Amino acid sequence: MPERPEVPPATVQRVRDVFEEFAECVEEDAWVGVRWRVGQATVAHVFGGEDQLFRVTFRAERDEVMAFEHLGAPYFRAGWGDNVVGLLLDDATDWGELAELLTDSYCLQAPDRLVELVRRPTG
Repeated sequence: MPERPEVPPATVQRVRDVFEEFAECVEEDAWVGVRWRVGQATVAHVFGGEDQLFRVTFRAERDEVMAFEHLGAPYFRAGWGDNVVGLLLDDATDWGELAELLTDSYCLQAPDRLVELVRRPTG
């Protein structure tokens, strides 16, 4: 079985930068890569695959999951959970868009009292 590459520290830092602003969002080592959780709920997971590509998985509204699936690369639907989708990370990654997707994921997983604290762009 091919080994999974370690996620580059700069990639982990870019994801970390998004979650630093969110109350009670905790970073921890995962079975592979790094994940962020609020309570016991996983918000995002960044990892290297056996194909040597890097991915981030996160939660999306159930009605958006099919849209991500049909968009195709770099998006994909994860093989677990009914609201888990992901994005291949590479030089073309739109980090602004990813920050919005990760914010949405946090808001889906966090309790309402924490979601109320999230500042979202207006307009």
